[in-house]
Formats: sequence, C-alpha cells, structure tokens
Amino acid sequence: MEGNIRFDGRKFDELRKITIERNYLKYPEGSVLITQGSTKIIVTASVVESVPRFLVDTGTGWITAEYSMLPRATQTRNKRETHRGRSVEIQRLIGRSIRAAFNYEKLGERTINIDCDVIQADGGTRCASITGAFVAVFDAINYLYNQQLIYEFPDYKVVAAISLGLKNGQVLLDLNYNEDSKVDVDFNLIMNEDSGIIEIQGTAEGATYSRKKLNEIVELGEKGILQLIQVQKKELNL
Repeated sequence: MEGNIRFDGRKFDELRKITIERNYLKYPEGSVLITQGSTKIIVTASVVESVPRFLVDTGTGWITAEYSMLPRATQTRNKRETHRGRSVEIQRLIGRSIRAAFNYEKLGERTINIDCDVIQADGGTRCASITGAFVAVFDAINYLYNQQLIYEFPDYKVVAAISLGLKNGQVLLDLNYNEDSKVDVDFNLIMNEDSGIIEIQGTAEGATYSRKKLNEIVELGEKGILQLIQVQKKELNL
C-alpha cells in the first residue's frame, strides 16, 4: 500500500463493491446472496412456529442465527465446521445485531432462524452476514405480514456492519483477507440507521491504539455503514 491507495486500488475510506440479491433461494421466507468484494454469503431467514422454552406462553417472538463456512470457501480446504468456537461467537453476534434491529416481540410466539453460509471468504464475513441478514429477516417478516399471520409490521431500524483496521496509523475501511491478516488493530462495528452503536469489537494485534484513533475508526465505520444502509434501503424500496 502506497500513500492512501491499497493493494486492490481502493482508497482508505472506500467500500468494496457490494450487491444484495433478494429471493435467492426458492423455499425460505427470506433469502439473499450478499457479495462484498470477493466475499459471498447466502443468508436465509426461516419462520418457525415455536419459540425457545424460556419464551413459551409469553406471546413474544425470537430471532436467532447460525453461521458456518463451506470447507472450500477459503484458499485451502478447512474442516467442515460443527458450530464450536469461532462460529458460535459469530452467530451470537449476528443474532444480537438483528434482534436489535426489529421489535421481535410483535412476531407472536414464533422464531425467525437466520442461517449464514459463507460460500467464498475474503474478509469481513461476519459483518457481511449481518448486513445481508437484515434484508433476509425483513423479507421473512414481510411474508408473515402479507400472509396475515401478523397484523402489524414490527418497528425496526435498518442495521449494517463493517470491518475496519489500523495499519501504520492509517485507518482502513472494509478489509479484505489480505489486509485483515496484516493490520495492527482489527475492528468490527455494527450500527443502525440513526448511527446508534449496537456493538464494537476492537482487538489490538500486538500494538495498542489511542482513544483518538478509536474515535477515527468509529467515524469512518459510521460513514461506511450509512453507505451500506443506503444499499439495503434501495433493495427493499424503503
């Protein structure tokens, strides 16, 4: 990387190209193929007419998520994941983020199960999963509304997520794998359309970072997320 130009030709504050294809699969109530740079993820949202035991007889719905990566989504084959370790942490993050987006209590006693399957990984998979999951879940809830299974569309705020990094003092937006493996600080930011922060994950990979740099990272992340939200809104005609 020379100056403000990165290996793939982007500027430090430039998103990778993003596309969201809705109704990607035939059977789920909501499904998308989200492509962000070379990262590709199929996200489905399935309506299940039951809730976890702790919500039975409360009248309240639930949203939960699972995340996995195909063995050959990466440059070399990985073992098929069995929902341990890193996958569990990521799917909990996705679930928390989407529950923060929708007033899921108004779903009635039913669950929306999100499945995020990474078919090609080139950095930012958890963030792209969240961005795609919002659209898939919106479509699943819209299915419930159109089928008159619910009579009021729940309140919501559009949510998206972005990865960032700090390398030699320069903040970088939307990391690909090559960048993610080399940055001094690895960051994930989840926000809604009102710039409300849902979650910040920031880890120094050896070198520490200052409060001032943290503010820079969040400001650039907010810029990127608001751009992603415009893509989501355009796809959903919001």
